[in-house]
Amino acid sequence: MRALQELLGASKVLGTRDELLVYEYDGAVDTATPDAVALPESTADVALLAKYCHEHDVPIVPRGAGTGLSGGAIPVEGGVVVSFARMARILEIDVPNMRAVVQPGVINLHLENATAPYGLHFVPDPSSQKACTLGGNVAENSGGPHTLAYGVTTNHVTGLEIVLSDGSVVRLGGKAIETEGYDLVGAFVGSEGTLGLVTEATVKLTPLPEEKRTLMAAFATMDDASETVSAIIGAGIVPSAIEMMDQLATQAVEASVHAGYPLDAGGILLVEVDGARDGLDESRARIEAICREHGARTIRVAASALERERLWAGRKGAFAAMGRLSPDYYVQDGVIPRTRLPEILRLVKEAGERHGVRIANVFHAGDGNIHPLIMFDLRNGPEELDRAKEASIDILTACIEAGGSLTGEHGVGMEKNCYMPLQFAPADLAAMRRVKESFDPAGLMNPGKIFPTPSRCREFSLAATR
Repeated sequence: MRALQELLGASKVLGTRDELLVYEYDGAVDTATPDAVALPESTADVALLAKYCHEHDVPIVPRGAGTGLSGGAIPVEGGVVVSFARMARILEIDVPNMRAVVQPGVINLHLENATAPYGLHFVPDPSSQKACTLGGNVAENSGGPHTLAYGVTTNHVTGLEIVLSDGSVVRLGGKAIETEGYDLVGAFVGSEGTLGLVTEATVKLTPLPEEKRTLMAAFATMDDASETVSAIIGAGIVPSAIEMMDQLATQAVEASVHAGYPLDAGGILLVEVDGARDGLDESRARIEAICREHGARTIRVAASALERERLWAGRKGAFAAMGRLSPDYYVQDGVIPRTRLPEILRLVKEAGERHGVRIANVFHAGDGNIHPLIMFDLRNGPEELDRAKEASIDILTACIEAGGSLTGEHGVGMEKNCYMPLQFAPADLAAMRRVKESFDPAGLMNPGKIFPTPSRCREFSLAATR
């Protein structure tokens, strides 16, 4: 720690036991203690730190706000956690070119608020928008409710400044939509800190929609709600968002947020369309008719901005509301084809019953990105978490067998790296490793993430071959 303090300055390095405790965890369930924490204030600081760590073979783990849900910011192999809390400036809002240049520690919602006066916004809006950082969004290729029509983070990043593991500073892309050669920005977004450290991002801004229409539809069963989602998309309507919650999740949300969701509904849909004023009411009416055709018991259209915000506060506060149901929960993040929603949700329920855990469902129904919230109580012993993880494996296996994937927006991290062989063949993983080695030949950038590691994954590998 002393060497790092001499390198960066004592105010930029943490190393006491009490200080390190704060950086042992993120929003997932695994923990590990770093050897030190660095708080750089500039790209030059990050480059100095990376060069030092490279020379001394020390792992580097980037950290935004710690809201990640796959253990991406956990120093599983020790080393230095690099917190970007002090690199949180919006460097430029370029209105004519509809671009913003930001440091990685900028809070997602802060960028939203800063660009709104210009009639612009940054589209990806994770549920953790009030706390998550743009650097974390880039690392995880984050999504959010409104990316159904507009795309996830990779569709809204045009340039990056990164620091490689040897301390080199490299710029990828810029303000232009297209650049010559390989799409290295696209390769970097979603790489979960395993290729390098983002020190600056150039992001695309989108005009705010002229108007929005938001409706809540309540159904007797999740099957009815799921079939309605497919019917809406099948009718050629692509809302900006289609979110779904089951009864257990709805009850927790209502107790916490009082959004006005019916407590007796088996499934809730939250649907929003936006864009030009002309034709918007027609789209809303078509959606409403489809909901009624599929058995919607209640349909409520937000009559004001305040009512719309309340409906969305319920959805975006859903994860936090789970504390009313259980002291601990394990959130999953699988992806399936929309048409398989009814079947997979039944399998999710069966997995909970099989392993003796309750599961609430809150997810992005429009693009088939499910988020089962598996509840447990560690006060009853570590076997509670084991059961939650066993249910999780069953759910992810079902997603892959349905033609989906392990993750939609939370990342692989250290939570799912052992499960990667369920989806990817050895040749696929080897190709991914070659990409990592081209950026990080020393293997110091966020080690123990994405790829299966013998020390942690041996037990799973043996079980999978039985």
